[in-house]
Amino acid sequence: MKITVINGTEKHGVTYRLKETFLEPFRDKADITEFYLPRDCPGFCIGCISCFSKGPESCKDAKYVLAIEKALLEADLLVFTSPAYVFHATGAMKAMLDHFGFRWMPHRPAKEMFSKRAVIITQCLGSGGSSAAKDIKDSLSWWGISYIKKCTFKLMGDIAWDKLSEKKRSSMLNSVAKTARRFAAIDYSRPAHVGLMAKCKFLACRMIQTKLGKDNPEYTDYKYWKANGWIGKDRPWKQG
Repeated sequence: MKITVINGTEKHGVTYRLKETFLEPFRDKADITEFYLPRDCPGFCIGCISCFSKGPESCKDAKYVLAIEKALLEADLLVFTSPAYVFHATGAMKAMLDHFGFRWMPHRPAKEMFSKRAVIITQCLGSGGSSAAKDIKDSLSWWGISYIKKCTFKLMGDIAWDKLSEKKRSSMLNSVAKTARRFAAIDYSRPAHVGLMAKCKFLACRMIQTKLGKDNPEYTDYKYWKANGWIGKDRPWKQG
């Protein structure tokens, strides 16, 4: 199996240790590809909409975006990690996710995403872990992913791993390890279940694309949906 990990920071702190614990059961049986932000996607989206009109290869940051997209599409399991910065995911994570706006369901979602599973790991001193996880989940769900597990933690003491109490460190590691064992037991040859919400979003977007196509048959997103058979009876979760 293949796992792609997107780390929202290059720092090897609390979030890094939680992620390493999660990956432990997969080390001997998975091909793991990791990206560290901002190193592996340093540029900001500037809103040029080139990815929407011409494709991601026209993006000024295509060198980074295409490498990440390839790893995401090939993976069986996606892992996103981010400490909470002012109640949100890191700026580097947000910048990376912005580059994939063209993959949101109202535009040109990748059919591969509907069958994937994802884990989001966040932590914060006090509140903020949940909202940071939501920042990431919003994109994943609009990419078409239904099977998303959030692991969020409140440190409530200090942000330095070595300064946390042994009890707190043990509690977090045990929780992540439990989730890891659950994901390690999954049969990844079988696609993930596509939930009702994802299907409803898809059908609503299909209605929009059908209308746009009637007004302009050359509209880029409509042509993509039509080429995939989604304007008709085909659905991304039923395609090979």
